[in-house]
Amino acid sequence: TSLNLEQYVSEFSAQNINGEHLLQLDGSKLKALGMTSSQDRAIIKKKLKEMKASLEKARKAQEKMEKQREKLRKKEQEQLQRKSKKTDKSSSDATEGTNEQ
Repeated sequence: TSLNLEQYVSEFSAQNINGEHLLQLDGSKLKALGMTSSQDRAIIKKKLKEMKASLEKARKAQEKMEKQREKLRKKEQEQLQRKSKKTDKSSSDATEGTNEQ
């Protein structure tokens, strides 16, 4: 509708074309859905290409954030392990000092 192609809405709805299906459509599938105008198909294909690029960009950004979170988690775990080792060592040193006296 936002592309001024509302004449195809009823056929797309009748064929249960949702967002995921829409992204899978190519020129021949659009034609089979009754989109006879090559200009209309070109408009849809251009918009689909933009949408796919946008989705890919969002997916990559999500992956990057997940990697950063994982890196932070590992860093925090390493710091906790170092603290734990220091605590164990100082507790062990204190015990040895008591035993020597």
